[in-house]
Amino acid sequence: MSRREEYEKQTQELLAPIAEANGVSVYDVEYVKEGSDYYLRAYIDKPGGVSIQDCENVSRALSEELDRVDPIPDSYILEVSSPGLGRILKKDKHLMSAIGQEVELKLFKPADGRREFSGVLERFDAENIVIREGEAVRSFSRSDIAVVRLALDF
Repeated sequence: MSRREEYEKQTQELLAPIAEANGVSVYDVEYVKEGSDYYLRAYIDKPGGVSIQDCENVSRALSEELDRVDPIPDSYILEVSSPGLGRILKKDKHLMSAIGQEVELKLFKPADGRREFSGVLERFDAENIVIREGEAVRSFSRSDIAVVRLALDF
């Protein structure tokens, strides 16, 4: 397990009871470097969406717990937020909740001259993600997909 994965796992374990106590669920945790700064991002969710107050309450409690346990020796910026409307679908649980919804896929390299596709998420397994674009059903290897996110429909 990489250092990044270990930090994310430890943070998720610390965050789970905090989220539950605040009536939200943990959507994802990520530890990333952007420029010269490291960010520890916790995404929380609940039916109907999270409020700023939810984010603030979870952020304060998580910050206290991270200071107490100190699992990350590096300096980092803690952010707690909603995954947003166009949320990234990284994990199987995210994909499962998006079955039947419109998604956007971006590929690492073009397929049929395109790198971006959108359609209704039909199904997925360990190797592939299948979407329906109009009448066409397309299957993409998960290893070829850079990102899958819920489509924004305004």
